[in-house]
Amino acid sequence: MKLCSACLLGVKCRYDGQSKPNEKILELARRETLIPVCPEQLGGQPTPRPDAEIRGGDGKAVLNGTAKVVESSSRDVTAEFIAGAEEVLKLAKLFGATEVISKQKSPSCGCGQIYDGTFSKKMITGDGVTAALLKENGLTVISDEQL
Repeated sequence: MKLCSACLLGVKCRYDGQSKPNEKILELARRETLIPVCPEQLGGQPTPRPDAEIRGGDGKAVLNGTAKVVESSSRDVTAEFIAGAEEVLKLAKLFGATEVISKQKSPSCGCGQIYDGTFSKKMITGDGVTAALLKENGLTVISDEQL
């Protein structure tokens, strides 16, 4: 059993109110149980919502309190991102999931690459808040681009 970023399964939960269905993941869902999760929604954010990026580091730095998640308007949404990550971790424990398929580049789900916090589409090496928390707790996190 695996968790999966809900947007990859066609759920319209992204910041822009859209989804990012991935054919490989949809095919996998026909063979395996994939539990859809959206950390932003689980953290209390609406859909649609302003885009957000991590400023000052990556998800691990957010969890350590040395970086924050901000919307393009500069509104700090760090608390919502951490709350959503914690809810996803609860679900992983509840269902006994040990693997997560996540949406690359997301400030929540990004695995290995995220935007740099300047809203200029530049990428940096690092994980989103949820991916970092799940990895810290022993889960395997892979991105949709690794399938």
